[in-house]
Amino acid sequence: MKTIVINGGETLTGTINIGGAKNSAVALIPACVLADGNLTIKNVPNISDKDALIEILNLLNVKVVEEKDQLIINTKNIKNNVINEILSNKLRASYYFMGSLLGRFKKVEMYFPGGCNIGSRPIDLHLKGFEALGAKVNKIDSKYIITADELKGADIYLDFASVGATINIMFAAVKAIGTTVIHNAAKEVEIENVAHFLNNMGAKIKGAGTDIITIEGVQELKEASIAVIPDRIEAGTYIIMGALLGKNLVIEGLNPDHLTVVLNKIREMGVELKVLDHKVIINKAKSLKAVNVRTSVYPGFPTDLGQPMSVLLTQGEGISQFEETIFENRMGHIPNLQKMGAKIEYEGQHAVFYGKCSLHGAKIAATDLRSGAALVTAGLIAKGETVINDAEHILRGYERIINKLSNVGAKIEIIEV
Repeated sequence: MKTIVINGGETLTGTINIGGAKNSAVALIPACVLADGNLTIKNVPNISDKDALIEILNLLNVKVVEEKDQLIINTKNIKNNVINEILSNKLRASYYFMGSLLGRFKKVEMYFPGGCNIGSRPIDLHLKGFEALGAKVNKIDSKYIITADELKGADIYLDFASVGATINIMFAAVKAIGTTVIHNAAKEVEIENVAHFLNNMGAKIKGAGTDIITIEGVQELKEASIAVIPDRIEAGTYIIMGALLGKNLVIEGLNPDHLTVVLNKIREMGVELKVLDHKVIINKAKSLKAVNVRTSVYPGFPTDLGQPMSVLLTQGEGISQFEETIFENRMGHIPNLQKMGAKIEYEGQHAVFYGKCSLHGAKIAATDLRSGAALVTAGLIAKGETVINDAEHILRGYERIINKLSNVGAKIEIIEV
C-alpha cells in the first residue's frame, strides 16, 4: 500500500507544469484499435490508468512502445481476445474497448469495468447506443458479450449527456454503414480531442463539442497521430492549492478557456489570478469569501474538481453551499475533512461548509481519485503531519504529483507501507 505523508503550512512558489489530460488519454488509447498500423499519441500523462490500458493492449496482441510522454501503438497483429475481469476492473475507462473492438471486429467480450466508487455509474446508455446501431448485448454475470452482423448508422438520443457513452458510441459508429447522429451528446473538450484523433485516422465526424454529433461511417481507418490536450482537472487542482498557499505560483501549460467557470468561481472568493495564454499566476488570498458551488456537465463546474474545491470552501468566511449533480457518491472525502477539523454538514449530494476552519493533520484514507486530491490539498494547509493511506487512487490520475508539489516547496513524500 502506498501512503502519502505531508507536513502542512508551507508556501508554494515556483512553476508546476500541467501534463496531458487523463480523461482524454484514457479514451485515445482504446481508440487506436479501430485503425490498422502505427498510431502515435503525444503528451500522454504518466499515470497508472495509462499503464492499465497498455496491459489490455498487450492482451490484445497490440505492440506498444513508450518514449518519454509518447506512445507508439502498432495494431497490425491485433487479436480480439476476451478482456478478463482482472484487467477490466483496474479502471473505469476499460469500457472504451467495448466501442472500439465492436467497431473493428463487430464483437467484443469483456467484464464490467472498474474504477472509483463514486456512485452506481451504469453503462446502460453505452449499451443502448450499441443496440441502436444493430448490436446484440448478452450479459452473463458480470461478463458482456456484444455482437453484430453489421453496424448501421442511427439517430441516438442520450437521456443524459454522458462523456463515456458519447465517446463509446462514436467508436462503434465510425465504421458503421451510413450516418449516426448523437443527440444530447456530451460537450467536454476531451470529446473534441478524441474526435480530432478519429478524423486524423480518416473518420468523418462533425459537431464534437456541441450537443449534436454527426458521424458518417467509413470503411477503414489509417495511421495517425494526436497530442493529448492539457489536463484541466490537474490544472484546476493546483490552482485551488495556489489559492490557499501560493506566492507567485505559476501553473503552466494549461488552456484557461477550459477552466472559465472554475477561474471565475475562485475569483468570486477573492483570489487574485493573472491569466495568460497558457499559464495562470496565483497568490494566496488574504481572506476568502464564502460561495456556493454546483457541479454540472461541461461547460459548468466540473464534478472532478468538486472535491478539491470543497477544501477551499472550508477556508471561506461564512457559510458555503455545495451541490453535486453528476454522481451520487462524491462525499467520501468529507468524513476525513471533518476528522481534520472542518465544520461540514452533509446529506446525499448536498453539503454545507461553515468557515473559516483551522485544519490539523490526521491519519486518513483516499476513497477515490478526486477525494485523494482533496485530501492532499487539505494536508498542505493543515497544521502538523497528515498521513493519507490508499494513495494508489491519487496516482491513477495525477502524474508525478509528489515531485511537482515538492519542487514548489511542499513537504510531501510517498512511502510503501
